[in-house]
Amino acid sequence: MLLVASLPLKALAIPLLARVAWVDFTTQKISNGIVLLLLGLGLGSLLLVAVQSGSWWDMGMSVAAGLLLFVVFFPFWALRKVGAGDVKLMAVMPLLVGGAGLVVFSLLLMVFAVAMAVVVVNPFLLPAGAFRVYVQHMDRKGVVPFGVPISAAAIGAIGFQIYGSWVVASSSGILDQLN
Repeated sequence: MLLVASLPLKALAIPLLARVAWVDFTTQKISNGIVLLLLGLGLGSLLLVAVQSGSWWDMGMSVAAGLLLFVVFFPFWALRKVGAGDVKLMAVMPLLVGGAGLVVFSLLLMVFAVAMAVVVVNPFLLPAGAFRVYVQHMDRKGVVPFGVPISAAAIGAIGFQIYGSWVVASSSGILDQLN
């Protein structure tokens, strides 16, 4: 039952991640409060899964991955290549998606980061003139809102986890027992 309770915590993170993406895209800022809220949702979800399974492996792996990402991205912040909010958000993502979701998150992050780079470098691919001007302004400033692909990848990874849990629950008859 605790495993089922961990999914709504992850589902609550989806609108927060969408807000992070939008605010980062429009203002190039990521709020510490939202990052802390995402951290709390991720830790709560991991804690529920750890108590249910009796294994702390997933939580330990997620914490280690978060620390590793913070250490890896910190020099890029020091060189002014990424923002501090991006570094903090990236460090929280392994805790939010869990150790099992890191592969999906990483693959989606690569896809969305390349897509964002293509849009920033080639704004003529976009249909709206005002949007094109805005992206060109971002390119001149040298600022790329990296929170957008991070958030999109996390939403995708969480969506895969929720879908996978739904499939397992429906095939094992758990959903029939809840009705």
